[in-house]
Amino acid sequence: MISLTPTAINAVRRFLETTDEPIAGLRISVAGGGCAGLQYGLKLERQGEPDDHVLDFDGLSVLIDPFSAPLLAGTTVDFVESLEGSGFKFENPQANKSCACGQSFTA
Repeated sequence: MISLTPTAINAVRRFLETTDEPIAGLRISVAGGGCAGLQYGLKLERQGEPDDHVLDFDGLSVLIDPFSAPLLAGTTVDFVESLEGSGFKFENPQANKSCACGQSFTA
């Protein structure tokens, strides 16, 4: 389905260390919006949904809803740090076109 680089896994773990609430996992989703029509979403979730796909990455649970799953198939999620800023980067073979920010795409 998707893969997370070790750098992305470590970044999520750093975010998890800053929260006092129990977290079920990282939700990765796709929703309408952004400058290219679809945009990625990342959110720490306290609870998953019954129809979520749950993936395990070295003990880190990733939750993906049924709508987002086919749009994320084959995607690699990385975390990059540079002088311009840091953030998650998506390499998605389902994307026909992406915007310059890398957070929005068309399928």
